Amino acid sequence: MLLATAAFRRGPSSSSVARVLRQRAPPQFLSTASTSSVGDGDDKNNDGEDDATSSPADVDDATAADSPGSSDAVDKPEEPSGVVTPDETAQPNNDGEPAAAASTNNNEDFLTTMSLRPSEVVNELDRHIVGQSSAKRAVAIAMRNRWRRRQLPQELLKEVTPRNVLMIGPTGCGKTEVARRMAKLSDAPFLKVEATKFTEVGYHGRDVDQIVRDLMDVSMSLTKKRQMEKLRGEAKLLVEDRILDMLSGPEYSGTKGQRESFRSMLQEGLLENQELEVDVPENLGGAAGKDGDGTVLAFGGDSNSMNVQAMTDLMKKLGGAGGRGGRGGPPTERKKMPISEAREVILEIELEKLLEKVDLKKEAVTAAEETGIVFIDEIDKICSSRDFNSKSADASAEGVQRDLLPLVEGTTISTKYGNVNTDYMLFIASGAFHAVKPSDMLPELQGRLPIRVELNGLTEDDLYKILTVPEANLVRQQIELIKTEGVELRFEDEALRQIAKTAAHLNRTVENIGARRLHTVMERIMEEISFQAAEMEQESEVVVTKDLVKERLSDILTKSDLSKYIL
Repeated sequence: MLLATAAFRRGPSSSSVARVLRQRAPPQFLSTASTSSVGDGDDKNNDGEDDATSSPADVDDATAADSPGSSDAVDKPEEPSGVVTPDETAQPNNDGEPAAAASTNNNEDFLTTMSLRPSEVVNELDRHIVGQSSAKRAVAIAMRNRWRRRQLPQELLKEVTPRNVLMIGPTGCGKTEVARRMAKLSDAPFLKVEATKFTEVGYHGRDVDQIVRDLMDVSMSLTKKRQMEKLRGEAKLLVEDRILDMLSGPEYSGTKGQRESFRSMLQEGLLENQELEVDVPENLGGAAGKDGDGTVLAFGGDSNSMNVQAMTDLMKKLGGAGGRGGRGGPPTERKKMPISEAREVILEIELEKLLEKVDLKKEAVTAAEETGIVFIDEIDKICSSRDFNSKSADASAEGVQRDLLPLVEGTTISTKYGNVNTDYMLFIASGAFHAVKPSDMLPELQGRLPIRVELNGLTEDDLYKILTVPEANLVRQQIELIKTEGVELRFEDEALRQIAKTAAHLNRTVENIGARRLHTVMERIMEEISFQAAEMEQESEVVVTKDLVKERLSDILTKSDLSKYIL
């Protein structure tokens, strides 16, 4: 070490820098494996004890690898702000909930949109949904109550349970759209499921426990995304040092002047096209909370099983199924890429290393338990009328209702992330209830959905507002689509009135499918225009008038009139 320092005491010239670029030391391949970094970090600390010019990035790696109570802790410099030490991550607080990194600000980030006032939630929903004020108010109150519960004292916190909601209304009136917009408004884990996709326990198909497992996947994805945003700034500071390690070797193997020469060239953009060899984990950039190495497929079994998940974690630590991850690392693939492209890859690798310090599973379980929202659509399709004494043999009928009872009331479900309690999850159910009544549901399930909201059918005026009021209404969509061909499309107000009138008439005479009828009517009007738009002259204008609407829809109205007399 001392000989190397004496030999390279003077800073290199530009020719020597170029020569080093051609004949540089073997690159240091990056890996997300914590085990290998621990061993290498210890060796570096022992070999470079006398080197007083070690970079903060190298010191940061060493401090992450060493235990908090090691004897050489006094020699370590102060860590940069924002670095999370193992002592600070995932320590339980008084009420048993995990306090992840920067726990003082965690709840504020976690409940940002859930702290919206009910009036603000309604105003946001009004931008996309017409009418149905009672449903919007019920949803807004339910979301606000989630935030209010978090402000209660500890002795009362566990006693307050969410008030589940049942939305009743004809098809096409906006029940599902309310759920979709809720999911975009809330930072909390949100899952929308169809009740008809589940079967009774013991039958072939998905049981209702899968709802909680799917919600946990969503929660894990949100938690990882939130933590990555918090750690991104810290990871960016480490990327430059990692690239310098790959260009000139670790700092202790050369002089500070040589490393600084590379640093200045890197900052000036002179090395953007220089190629590096990076060991990229095979599952880098995969879906959060998913296993990207196929270990479950290799060994068989349910991917949601805790035992299979434990085996998957073990295989990752051991290097995967014959991968090139090195000692204790996940399977990797060596890729050659320019520095301009390698920056993002190295950034992702550094983020993965920093995320190892955070207990993502524990935080995701807490997020799902405390703020999870499940929207169960088409719940009326698993009900059978009580007017008949016949027992239904459908595996997706009352048996699913019985399975839903403990889930909605509160139970513990085993997932690959651990046991998840559903006591404080909010459940919102919806159904059209055309053939059955809400009273046909099991009485116990009715009692677990205490808040009932009835949505109104859409009138002609409502259909006109749907065409004009929402930000991404049907009329604007058609105008923008035709505009891509260089053609200007314009709808007269009388034409829009006629479209709404025709849609309302068809809903009354044929079948009431709500706002979905507008899609049928609009496509019939736009069929000829869409076909010819590509061949029209640039900047030409097409006007949709009331007469044009009547002409395009005349055959639909005639068929609907004749259908009344056909047996």
